[in-house]
Amino acid sequence: MSEERFLCPEGPVERADKVLALAFPETSRSRIKRAIEEGKIRREDGSPLDPKSKLAPGEFLLVDLAPAQKQIHSPVAIPLSVVFEDDELIVIDKASGMVVHPGDGTGEDTLVHALLHHCPGSLCPVGEPDRPGIVHRLDKATSGVMVVAKTEKAYHSLVAQFSQRTTGKVYHALVAGHPFPGKGEVSLPIGRHPKVRVKMAVVEKGGKPAHTQWKTLSSYREKFALIECRISTGRTHQIRVHLSSLNHPIVGDSVYGYKASKNQGYHFSRVMLHAQRLSFLHPQSGDELSFSAPVPRDFESALSMLTVL
Repeated sequence: MSEERFLCPEGPVERADKVLALAFPETSRSRIKRAIEEGKIRREDGSPLDPKSKLAPGEFLLVDLAPAQKQIHSPVAIPLSVVFEDDELIVIDKASGMVVHPGDGTGEDTLVHALLHHCPGSLCPVGEPDRPGIVHRLDKATSGVMVVAKTEKAYHSLVAQFSQRTTGKVYHALVAGHPFPGKGEVSLPIGRHPKVRVKMAVVEKGGKPAHTQWKTLSSYREKFALIECRISTGRTHQIRVHLSSLNHPIVGDSVYGYKASKNQGYHFSRVMLHAQRLSFLHPQSGDELSFSAPVPRDFESALSMLTVL
């Protein structure tokens, strides 16, 4: 949106931020307030406003609510598995091995680079410049369902749903051993590992609450098990840390305790964790949506090597 001439509607004299919030419902109040403070919304004669300025019916304003151009990465034509897409959001089945957003040591092969190519000019610019539209993330090795915002309204709605723990998140993991009993839950706080800063750990002080429910789906003769995990929080490495705390690390996850030497020499190509299903409310319609992704070929191949009990 470029600068436009805006006519204040009929009605009582109201504060500028309230009038504009009603007139532009797709734009957050915080962005409107910021635009006023930056001088992007002013009276027709050029005089400045503040959010509490009173506006009379019939008064004209000059309004520019265009988001700042923050794109700092180039689009790259990387194939994506798109599960669903509309004007508000896009749901993808992320491949294992793909990093979600750029960071130290990453190349131009992240999910963000691929999305910039797939959704030219339509990813939500709100948030950090190198994470357009990103409202949650999966670890590099983890495959499965992710949602990305394409509008500011979708961004704020999805961020709120994740932070308020109203989304539904279901994962499948192949773990070492046979958990007993066959289901349970872990509610242990997670924070930075006290000695290895790139790791997370269950900590007694300074950690954030984390809750994981799990149940066994299949057990295998080779002393592995396929389990389903439902998480109501989304801490970094949460499932990996919690399953390791049960002495059933995810296979292939050497960072959190899996050792092939202790598991009949079984080596796996990656951490066998898959985001199988994601549910949330559509930011525009309010409808409940649920999307799933089958385990990918490498995960299926790993399971095919094992014998179900």
